[in-house]
Amino acid sequence: MKKSFFLLMFMLIAAGALWSQVQKDTIRYQLQPVTITATRVSEGWLEVPLAINVLEHNDIQHTKGYGLDEILSGVPGVLAQSRYGNQDIRLTIRGFGARGAGAKSNAGTSRGIRVLIDGFPETEPDGRTSFDLIDLSGAGSVEVVRSNASSVWGNASGGVVNILSNTTFTAPYSHLQSMFGSFGFHKEMLHGGAMLGQGRFFFSASNTTYDGWRDHSASSQILVNTGVISPLAEKTSLGVYLTGTSNLFRIPGPLSQGQFDSNPQQAQNLKDSVTGVNYTLVARDERRFNRLGRLGVNLMHDIDPKNSFSASAFVSPKYLQRSERNRFRDFNRYHVGGNFTYSNRASFSPEVSNTLLVGVDEAYQDGAIHFYNLTSAGDRGTILAANKREGANNFGTFLEDEIMLSDRVSILAGVRYDNITYYYDDYITPSLNDRKSFEHLTPKAGFTYKLSPTHSVYANIGGGVEVPAGNEVDPSPTFGQDTVRAINPLLDPITSTTLELGTKQVLSLGGDERVGAILYDIALYWIEVSNDIIPYDDGSFYFTAGKTRRMGAEIGGRLQFENGFSVEGTLTTSDNKYITYQIDSVHYGVAGKFRDLKDNLMSGVPSFFFDAGVRYSPLGMEGVYAKVNLRGAGKYFADDGNQFEVPAYSVLNASIGIDHLPIENTGFTLTGFIGANNLADKKYAAAAWINPQLIYGKPVFLEPGLPRNFVGSFSVQYDF
Repeated sequence: MKKSFFLLMFMLIAAGALWSQVQKDTIRYQLQPVTITATRVSEGWLEVPLAINVLEHNDIQHTKGYGLDEILSGVPGVLAQSRYGNQDIRLTIRGFGARGAGAKSNAGTSRGIRVLIDGFPETEPDGRTSFDLIDLSGAGSVEVVRSNASSVWGNASGGVVNILSNTTFTAPYSHLQSMFGSFGFHKEMLHGGAMLGQGRFFFSASNTTYDGWRDHSASSQILVNTGVISPLAEKTSLGVYLTGTSNLFRIPGPLSQGQFDSNPQQAQNLKDSVTGVNYTLVARDERRFNRLGRLGVNLMHDIDPKNSFSASAFVSPKYLQRSERNRFRDFNRYHVGGNFTYSNRASFSPEVSNTLLVGVDEAYQDGAIHFYNLTSAGDRGTILAANKREGANNFGTFLEDEIMLSDRVSILAGVRYDNITYYYDDYITPSLNDRKSFEHLTPKAGFTYKLSPTHSVYANIGGGVEVPAGNEVDPSPTFGQDTVRAINPLLDPITSTTLELGTKQVLSLGGDERVGAILYDIALYWIEVSNDIIPYDDGSFYFTAGKTRRMGAEIGGRLQFENGFSVEGTLTTSDNKYITYQIDSVHYGVAGKFRDLKDNLMSGVPSFFFDAGVRYSPLGMEGVYAKVNLRGAGKYFADDGNQFEVPAYSVLNASIGIDHLPIENTGFTLTGFIGANNLADKKYAAAAWINPQLIYGKPVFLEPGLPRNFVGSFSVQYDF
């Protein structure tokens, strides 16, 4: 399979080169400047030797904006699945993050993927990410790095998602939007911007409520995001960003196959007759109620035409409450940090230039954690079951150098050092107090060759690092026999090596061509992961020992026809296997034996998934459009043993609308749409819990997708 990938890549590159040569006299190149900041240096899309997508404002605004799955599902290599129809999603990029939804993984969080908002980390130092501060309705663009970015971002950067606020407006405006939909969905939003001299002030506020389709799946969110970006002097600019939210969502939980077949709308409602554990999520009122905010400041300064630096700092207080796993949990946390980056640009000749980037990152999270008993109504009881702190510090420093040998050829090399340290203090049992550090050096090298001004090929090879997340460092249940500390000693950094080849092209056809524009992006990758994290005893604790190999191909493209039609689609196909996986089954009651899962398929990752759509904007009817979209995924396993299968699915969606229809001589423009999702009303599993719990000896892992549902939006914007 590996040889086939490389042969396919060679053929694609050769075909692209031939196309560029043959069409030289008939093609008019018009590449819009797309600058990528998620790579930590502002650079054009074609120049970066990584798989990258940029979703512009127009790609975002015709959605509910409630969950990242609404836009990321159209990005090749990215599997984004809505778990309950709100912002709680399962996010995987090339297999990274696949374990971020299971019995020990808290609902509402992801892992393995670094998420940023305006460059400030939503991902915590231990690698977990919550989606509380995300509302896409006010976003200006979203950058997605599909390649492993550990060499510049460190821990849990198997991919990067950077959500940027809408700050590129050129004139003051105000925008009022109202949205409505099935199952009690309603959203009101106000956003706008004003010019402050040469600076900009931006503001957005939203209020979202959702009753949910499944029992016990209601959610609500109030979010405010605002800030100022302004030059302080000719060579200095300052950005101040302030955001906050109050976010509540209830958790219906996964279902067994029998429950899914009989009534997928129900919430998890089971009690294990053997252990006596109550899995009735409704009775426990299983939920998360999070109130948090962040103040971030970013300063950029050009020392001279060749040297510049940027510095940022942020503070994020968090008050998190959860009814979860038969405990009421109170978290009072603070997340603080910042970074400093220095850049030098030098020219050695008219053709040869060099860019050097040196940076330091620091992020620290700490705070008090209290666990109480749960009352019969699902509220906090009076018995304090745990009183502790769980701190984490992530320090990293990196160096990256890119040399441009000509306007066609560039070579990139870099390396990063990371030290991630966990701090655990138990105020009830101080003998459990512990510290553990994970260190790793991550290299990266890349090469880009531009076949034409709008067509490039690239290759890169590099490392990756991910440490076990905070909820995966609990010790063995044989506690007291083999350890006297609270942090599992069987854990090592999860490391990976990635080899990637790709090609990108954007072009516009001149003359009387029927095809007006073509954009495509193709990438092949080979990833080997060492010290993969392995669950023991139904996820009671974890150890790192496995090795995984992932090989895949990603294709994304768009054709824009002159008659108003456009066609776009993505296809991801991959082969993901465990190449080393032995588990001592003594914890399953059979001493002295091993279970060998070598050659099993990796859990949580389908062998293929796709997204395809057609859009029609009639000529002469400004702003009017209709589109149809088909999205789906192949079957995959929810467990490492390959016993519990999640079936394949495909979902058909459609919408019609108007896009920025101006009202003459008024300054007002209208935007609106009506959409239908899952038009065929298919019954399917939208997501799954990985390595699920067994209740009554049966796995409970399927999360049903929404049936046919509708959403509508109407907004008015006034440009001053």
